[in-house]
Amino acid sequence: VEANDFEEGKAFTFSALLQVKPEVDVKNYLGREVERVKLSVEEAQIESALRHLQETHAHLEPVEDRDHVERGDFVAIDFVGSVDGKTFPGGKGENYYVEVGGGNALPQFEEALIGLKKNGEHTISVAYPEDYFNRELAGKAAVFSVTVREIKRKILPPLDDEFAKDHGECASLEELKRKIRVRLENEVQAIQESGLKEQILTRLIDAHPFEVPPAMVDHQVRYLMERNQSRLANQGAASSRSGTSVEQMREEIEPQALRQVKATLLIEKIAALEKIEISDKEIQEKVEEVARSAGEKGATIREIYRREDAREDLRSQMVFDRTLVFLLEHAKVKEMAPPIDAKEKKS
Repeated sequence: VEANDFEEGKAFTFSALLQVKPEVDVKNYLGREVERVKLSVEEAQIESALRHLQETHAHLEPVEDRDHVERGDFVAIDFVGSVDGKTFPGGKGENYYVEVGGGNALPQFEEALIGLKKNGEHTISVAYPEDYFNRELAGKAAVFSVTVREIKRKILPPLDDEFAKDHGECASLEELKRKIRVRLENEVQAIQESGLKEQILTRLIDAHPFEVPPAMVDHQVRYLMERNQSRLANQGAASSRSGTSVEQMREEIEPQALRQVKATLLIEKIAALEKIEISDKEIQEKVEEVARSAGEKGATIREIYRREDAREDLRSQMVFDRTLVFLLEHAKVKEMAPPIDAKEKKS
């Protein structure tokens, strides 16, 4: 905005430069061809899911027939690490559990635990890799003083009908396997559907080149950056990108933001042409669904969606999703055989 000949107490004129939402002319959006790779759930996948469920219900018991650490053990250790003779943040712990060979700690550290005796004081030397996420430690050598306090082994429950009753709410192990198959098939279907929707968006964007106001892209870039920073902070992983500048992050995110803005504009236009809408009743039902799934935070969710702007944002997202479903229902789906390497992995 630029004021022209401004004088206090007098009328004045001003010039303003506004970026307006572009008019999008959408054509031939029905009957787009998309490809779906034929995928099926194999017995090996069911067995893997069953083993994972078994692992989650395992328990630990003290090792009493030996006094040294072996691969696969769970050990409780006290440790103090130092680099160049100085301790560092995160380099100290007490009664800290490590699954030896589990891959949750530095591989060299886990390997060095093998053979250590219970209650003995030991020294372990490790070298952090150059690409280690903590850049303060990347490429450096560290020395740890370690005391093994406890050695435990994992006991897996037997995979039988009792297991199915106790942990799968099924009458038998075979019924549990069928239940797992249905779940995996639903997951495959969801993945396939998501892929088909992405193909539809890509084909729409490629078929309708148009310019997007920089302000709209910038707004989406800021949103994505804030969301990524919040996600990293929640995961405690913000330090992994501490060396990345804001400009670098913007450069990485901008193509994604541009695609999302174009997709939104195209879908909004199609929704208007096809008169696809979401009622206030559907909005309220969705709010209740989200609130119920949020458990103790349900009241907070309901409070947020009392705001008109939050409800309209939800309405826009629901219209977007419903329009994509509509386009998928009217698409030409071509079934494709899975890649040869995918078949080999299953066999």
